[in-house]
Amino acid sequence: MIKLCYSHLHNFCKIVHNSIIRRRCIKIRFISLLGIVTSKLLIFISNKLYKGGTNFPGKVALKFDKNILSKISKNYTAILVTGTNGKTTTTNMIYSILKNSGIGVISNSTGANLYTGIISCFLKNYSFFSKAKNTYAVIEVDEANLKFVTKHVKPEMICITNLFRDQLDRYGEVNTTLSKIVEGIKNTPETILVLNGDEPLLGKMDLPNKILYYGFSSPASNSNKTSVNLDSKFCKVCSEPYIYNFTIYNHLGDYYCPKCGNTRPKLDFSVNNILNLDSNGSCVLIDNKKFFINQAGTYNIYNALCAFSVSKLLGVKDKFIYDSLKTLDSKFGRQELIKINDKNVKIILVKNPAGFDEALNSINLDKKSKSLALLLNDNYADGTDVSWIWDVGFENLDNNTIQHIILSGIRLYDLSIRLKVAGFNEKRFSLCDDYDSLLDRISKGNDSMIYLLATYTAMTSFRKFLNNKGYISNLW
Repeated sequence: MIKLCYSHLHNFCKIVHNSIIRRRCIKIRFISLLGIVTSKLLIFISNKLYKGGTNFPGKVALKFDKNILSKISKNYTAILVTGTNGKTTTTNMIYSILKNSGIGVISNSTGANLYTGIISCFLKNYSFFSKAKNTYAVIEVDEANLKFVTKHVKPEMICITNLFRDQLDRYGEVNTTLSKIVEGIKNTPETILVLNGDEPLLGKMDLPNKILYYGFSSPASNSNKTSVNLDSKFCKVCSEPYIYNFTIYNHLGDYYCPKCGNTRPKLDFSVNNILNLDSNGSCVLIDNKKFFINQAGTYNIYNALCAFSVSKLLGVKDKFIYDSLKTLDSKFGRQELIKINDKNVKIILVKNPAGFDEALNSINLDKKSKSLALLLNDNYADGTDVSWIWDVGFENLDNNTIQHIILSGIRLYDLSIRLKVAGFNEKRFSLCDDYDSLLDRISKGNDSMIYLLATYTAMTSFRKFLNNKGYISNLW
């Protein structure tokens, strides 16, 4: 009798428990749905009223459901792109190749690469009525945010472009940046890693993941001179200084350690030769096939090589890769060309010495008369310490073809001092402490080509200013 009563009581409790669980699941699903609806409404309003809004909708969605990313990304095959320089351009290249080949794909192409911005990207593309099938999500991810994303998204591939000193107040030195990325990779051991083999910090990776490497199989120039400001010059195994068979730029190249034998890993994809390199782009041999890249600079060859590597792993035909790299649209301050009256203004994002040096090298490829505009801010997103400008090789800039230098941004006077020390005559400077005077100086200049190099918040705020003035149609 007692056993029978106990059995009935047990079954009753089980029914009640299951009922509570079902109600709780229904409640959770409702809250998640409410979060998606609210956030998509915010995206719509932001696009209409503020011409964008990349992070706030994601923040709101997280208030409703802290696991929202798992739900809105589950029908996509993800490819994550991280690293210091080249994330946005590489992401845009991969996205363009997949799209042009007929593959369904979404991307956070504006560079909103923080956790909340990535959530906003998936929310924007979320559909209540149809599920994404055979659709890829090519997502740029901030190095410190990778660990948050991979808790919810198990990508097919993670690409790492390079590791340079950047925003030292936020990231610290390059080894700290690497540890943040590795923390994110450890959440997803089944993911394929596509890594820059010329980056010494990415060799000897003690990870269970399948790893493929890309890099240069031959030097980019006849010079084998290494910079005094290498960001990673010591062997990660024994701390002995590396020796290079050749360098491409900064610490990227064919390296080896003379003490312990640590050497560059075998390359799975490689640039065999640079056939031509000028201010319009480059013609290169990748895996012994000719490609034209319409983005100037050696650093963009690396970006294209990474995109090529991912595309080949996905089985994309060379024709689509070739056509996409040749016709790629420059977006959001990544060699973006804007017309201001009769002037051509090319906006280039700069944020650290390695990237700034490569931007200056790409400007040196243009042998015509031109002007230079430099915008330096010290907001949180730029890095509050601007002492890094003293590691930029302004001395290597060909000032014979530069007729005028326009300086603006919060720290414009720091720039003016740095350029004076580099040997530039201050009589060629124009100091503009607001965007109206900057625009006026650009408009009244004698040169038809102005290269505008700006840190992140300077670039985004000046683009907003140009959008309000009607010079840019799409803000994001």
